[in-house]
Amino acid sequence: MTDAAPALTFEAARARVDAYISQFKEGYFPPLLMLARLTEETGEIARVIAHQNGKTPKPGEDVGDLELELADLLFVMICMANERGLSLERGFERMMTKVETRDAERWTRKVETAESNSAT
Repeated sequence: MTDAAPALTFEAARARVDAYISQFKEGYFPPLLMLARLTEETGEIARVIAHQNGKTPKPGEDVGDLELELADLLFVMICMANERGLSLERGFERMMTKVETRDAERWTRKVETAESNSAT
């Protein structure tokens, strides 16, 4: 059995990003620059997904790493929340309550069978 790293929480991610940014005089980017960075990272995610789904990369262009690009986006989102004093954990809980309520009957639920239950 290996020692697994503890699960990363919203608070731990917030604190780690804040500790990193706080060591620099410049601090967090201004809000409009962070918005531009969110847009840039979203474009990089789109590029990776396009490459994974048939678009041929330009000569010399890396196919990309979706996991890393999503983490880049998350980093910028955490920066934006930190700079504004917002809680991503609270926001996430509010968002999940909204979709779990609003969209509870929107999609076709999977039907569980005795066979699928015995596989678990």
